[in-house]
Amino acid sequence: MPEFRSKDPLHGVTLERILVELVEFYGWEELARRVNVRVFQHDPTVPSGLKFLRKTPWAREKVEQLYRHMLREHPR
Repeated sequence: MPEFRSKDPLHGVTLERILVELVEFYGWEELARRVNVRVFQHDPTVPSGLKFLRKTPWAREKVEQLYRHMLREHPR
């Protein structure tokens, strides 16, 4: 029986991995420009970003959209 693979690029990807990959690809400055939140602009860290994104659904959605865009434009 063939293995089921989700077409959702976020399936099985942790929020931490999303954030780390975005920072590696764009850098904090460009990420802050694309997702305009203070936590990405002033002394950004992955732990502080994760804390904010976990309690702020609209920001998490923007980060997830940017991740999908990054994967479409620059497939691995």
